[in-house]
Amino acid sequence: MHITADNKFKKLVVIGDRVLIRLSKPNERTDSGLYLPPGVHEKEKVQQGYVIKTGPGYAIPMPVDDEPWKNQDEQVKYVPLQAREGDIAIFLLSGATEVLYESEKYFIVPQSAILMLEREEEL
Repeated sequence: MHITADNKFKKLVVIGDRVLIRLSKPNERTDSGLYLPPGVHEKEKVQQGYVIKTGPGYAIPMPVDDEPWKNQDEQVKYVPLQAREGDIAIFLLSGATEVLYESEKYFIVPQSAILMLEREEEL
């Protein structure tokens, strides 16, 4: 199978409460006007990027029951993340892990390191 722009990330599985983010350009501004000023980028403590893929969320611990009537194949349940694919995230760089995938730089960020999200849909 050949990787294209459409299926490039299908092989990637983001785990737990983590989010895959591609940095936006330093002077890139969203339609609503959200952007980080140059001074923030110079300090590099906070970054802005696009949410490419998200994990399933926080796993809910399953109760330890040995009831014979229960289905033994119960799936793990998750509390979903607030971040969604396509969101613009402002996040703490100190909590992020830099990775290279297909010669492009991305960051794997736990949701707890995300400070703010911008979503295109109306609230």
